[in-house]
Parts: sequence; structure tokens; C-alpha cells
Amino acid sequence: MPRPTKHAPERGNARTRLLEAARDLIRAKGFAGTSVDDLCKAANVTKGAFFHHFSSKEALGVAAADFWAETTSAFFEAAPYHGPTNPLDRVLAYVAFRKAIIAGEIAEFTCLVGTLAQEVYASAPDIRDACARSMFGHAATLEADIEAARQARGIDADWTAESLARHTQTVIQGAFVLAKAANDPAMARESLDHLDRYIRHLFHLTREHAA
Repeated sequence: MPRPTKHAPERGNARTRLLEAARDLIRAKGFAGTSVDDLCKAANVTKGAFFHHFSSKEALGVAAADFWAETTSAFFEAAPYHGPTNPLDRVLAYVAFRKAIIAGEIAEFTCLVGTLAQEVYASAPDIRDACARSMFGHAATLEADIEAARQARGIDADWTAESLARHTQTVIQGAFVLAKAANDPAMARESLDHLDRYIRHLFHLTREHAA
């Protein structure tokens, strides 16, 4: 294999740089507002290199959503909210962690796949489906702890661990939309506070007492 140069970057490296550029630019400018030229400039690759790795901008969108799922999965797997021994404490720690990482510029903490899904759900079904895999896949990682908490606290109600896991993502994605609309990250953090209160209510737990 020839050594990578500025004009002929190593294949995986160029592809990764394009995916990282897509992650950042789409969150800041939207999918329609991000051109292939923008992506190439940010990744420091040629347009020829772009089309070597992706047949179209839509193909890049699908790959970016999958890349987001892969990289954020590793991030969340290593997060500290898995530490508590009590499953309800882990669920609440997850919400607290999501609130804690709402920091910096809005484009830095909002969700790529949420941004993409809102914009292209009707016009680009392949990207939409990739976003769905990411969002629902992440929600599924919460189900075991929620169900264990239901069992431990004897909760017999007409909601399921799956539905509550999905609802957490509804609140988080909606919180990001409010933060964008108000140009204020505090709007998102406020929504996470209400999610914490809601979960405590479902599990008959007051904010003043530990599980």
C-alpha cells in the first residue's frame, strides 16, 4: 500500500475525517446547509476522495448516522452512570449525566441523528432509517435497568420499560429543539430536570430520598 500523502490520504483516515466533518457541520448547519464542498474543506480531502468513499451526499448521511451510533455507543458505555448498584439509581444517574453533558455551543451537545431525522425524514428514508437505528438502539440500552427497577420496587403499571426508555429520548430530543429555538442551553437542562421528576414520580420516589 502506498504511503498516504496530502493528495492521496490513507483510505480509512480520509473516510473518518469526512464522517467527523459531517458530524460537526450537520449539527451546526443542517444537512441541506452542508455541501459536499464544505465537507471536503473541513476534512481536508478532495472531492474525488469524497466520491471514492461515498456515492452521494445521501450515502454520506447514512454513514454519518451509523458512525454517530458507533462512536456514541462507546462513549455511553464508558459513562459513570453505570456505576450505582441500584437499578433505579442508574436510571436517574443516566438522566443526570445527560444533563451534565449539555455544555458548550448548541451544535456541540445536540444530537446528529435527531437533527438529521427532523430534516430528512420524508425526503431521505435511508438516512431516516439509519437515524432510527441509532436512537432506538440507544433507548434499548436503558431497558434492562428500567425493568430491574420496576421489579425491585414492585411497580405494576400500564407502561413498559421499553416505552419509558423511548420517552427519555423524546424528552432529550425535544430539549435540544427548545435549546435551539431559544438559543439557550438552559432550556434543555430544565427539561432534563423535569424528566428526573417524572421518573421519580413513576417509581413513587420523592426527590429527597434515595432509591
